[in-house]
Amino acid sequence: MSIISEIKQPIKQEMIAFEKEFKDSLKSKVPLLDRIMHYIIKRKGKQMRPMFVFLTARMFGEINDKSYRAASLIELLHTATLVHDDVVDESNIRRGFFSINALWKNKIAVLVGDFLLSKGLLLSVENKDFDLLEIVSSAVKDMSEGELLQIEKARRLDIEEKIYFDIIRKKTAVLISSCCSCGAISMNQNNNIIQKMKIFGEKVGIAFQIKDDLFDYTQSTLIGKPTGIDIREQKMTLPLIFTLNTVTPKIKNKIINVIKNHNKNPEKVEEIIDLVIKSGGVDYAKKSMMMYQKQALEILLGFPKNKYRDSLEKLVNYVIERKK
Repeated sequence: MSIISEIKQPIKQEMIAFEKEFKDSLKSKVPLLDRIMHYIIKRKGKQMRPMFVFLTARMFGEINDKSYRAASLIELLHTATLVHDDVVDESNIRRGFFSINALWKNKIAVLVGDFLLSKGLLLSVENKDFDLLEIVSSAVKDMSEGELLQIEKARRLDIEEKIYFDIIRKKTAVLISSCCSCGAISMNQNNNIIQKMKIFGEKVGIAFQIKDDLFDYTQSTLIGKPTGIDIREQKMTLPLIFTLNTVTPKIKNKIINVIKNHNKNPEKVEEIIDLVIKSGGVDYAKKSMMMYQKQALEILLGFPKNKYRDSLEKLVNYVIERKK
């Protein structure tokens, strides 16, 4: 059994029911939309976000209809942001498949993203889940701001660690944080517990993004060497920021010159990867990631032990141990 299957085990039935509900929520009377929705469902990922919703909810009791709506709302809005992201990034591949914009062009991809957003909003409004809607709408606002902040900073390459954490909190952590707080809200938990689960999710999300940063500097199982994708895309990640802050001005200028002018040159990118590893940037990022993991687990282990909490603990550990 894979680690993901093992983590899902206590909520296996809930995940099966969710998949059906999510599929139903995507139905449309427009044949083109229906075809695209079918394509989206077929290439779904690991579904980590619904897992965070259900495992959080199950820690506090039996799952109800609101828990399913919370998971559907987050997955709808998350899918919408992915479709729009591929347009923004001019990306033709998503999870090993062609992206929506690659197959149906940008105009249709933007409209599909809008359709998914509106489905999420309607699901909440029709069921008067205004508390869930407030959290998830705020998350989408943060994600947009984080993306724009990253684009702005990538142009000047002047990012500091404080701004980096602000970007990843908004871009990545806020959605996992929303999953955990919405899971607790759906079970009518008090504000203190909702806040604890929100912070727990944020810590996990930050660790998740740092792990993604590290893939740039660690060997890919597919190609046998570091990917360097973030360097090629001029993204400022934690290992790189640490390196720029610790090397001599001469080496710093050399790194910035490569990122700005030679980021498509594989040999130059490899040189930067080597510099980042030797300067301790990778080790620093790993320590930071493990600190956030530890803080997340400290919050989680403050709740009564049950199989759902155990699965959440495994999910936190999976986030920093995954290979892709």
